[in-house]
Amino acid sequence: MKHDWIKFPFHIIFHPYDGFWDLKYENKGRLRVAMTILLLMVVATSLMNQFAGFLVNFNDPRYLNTLYDLMYTVLPFILFCVANWSVTTLMEGEGKFREIVIATAYALLPMILINLPLTFISRFMTNEETAFYWMLNTFGAIWFLYLLFVGNMTIHQYTAAKAVITLILTVIAMGIIVFLGALALTISMDMYWFVYDIYRELIFR
Repeated sequence: MKHDWIKFPFHIIFHPYDGFWDLKYENKGRLRVAMTILLLMVVATSLMNQFAGFLVNFNDPRYLNTLYDLMYTVLPFILFCVANWSVTTLMEGEGKFREIVIATAYALLPMILINLPLTFISRFMTNEETAFYWMLNTFGAIWFLYLLFVGNMTIHQYTAAKAVITLILTVIAMGIIVFLGALALTISMDMYWFVYDIYRELIFR
């Protein structure tokens, strides 16, 4: 059908087992749709940080930056996909990297659908009504985690227990990648300044 690529992400969030199965075996997932959803997540995060009501928004407007929203949304997404692919490759997962990216992006959709309208509704909330905001915000996050679990289980053809273990190992792998990246950056900077100091010594001697 002509507009299946638009309807399919909504099919996944309401029928995740069928949806992720179709994503893997019917090739219904689209990378461009996944990237659009990721972009919408960046927009939703930025709008929430800047325009959510003051009763629920604890960000200092002086330090808000859309580039930070982009970095703190896209980098964890990429990091999760790389870590998950690395872990599942070692654990005989059947999912391809492209499928991991698409499934992870599609799982973000509930958070966008909830957080975008909730951001503007929060501007009119009273203090007593903020519990409603946090409840819906938490519900969106839980929905996302559930879809991430089902997607991970389906595209890799894991049991529920193995999918949980894989997700835990993925989080650990993300921490290891961040640690190694920070270590490599620190060593590179130390080497740069070491070479620079030697260069200055040779020039001014």
